[in-house]
Amino acid sequence: QVQLVESGGGSVQVGGSLRLSCALPQSIMSGNAIGWFRQATRGAERELVARVMAYGMTIYSDSVKGRFTISRDNSANAVDLQMDYVQIEDAGIYYCNVVPARLGPNWGQGTQVYVYS
Repeated sequence: QVQLVESGGGSVQVGGSLRLSCALPQSIMSGNAIGWFRQATRGAERELVARVMAYGMTIYSDSVKGRFTISRDNSANAVDLQMDYVQIEDAGIYYCNVVPARLGPNWGQGTQVYVYS
């Protein structure tokens, strides 16, 4: 069974930084756009906040543009999300998956981000 493993979540103060990591199988990584999705509360709809194309181009939602940076390391089968200048509304559960997610494997457990003022 294909597994997506997210890590790096935790508590961060407003204005601070956090780095999330996603480990995924090479079979999923190769040739696919990979994104980070945010779910405000468990069970809510997931919002795509950043994606990185197979060839490296990155796209961000307006809510995180200029603050978050997504990157991929094809040799390590990993996709990271650097979160800077974190805001209260960035809190939630973060998941990674293929973009669009309907073409990807089942969701992983996600990693929780708490933001405090």
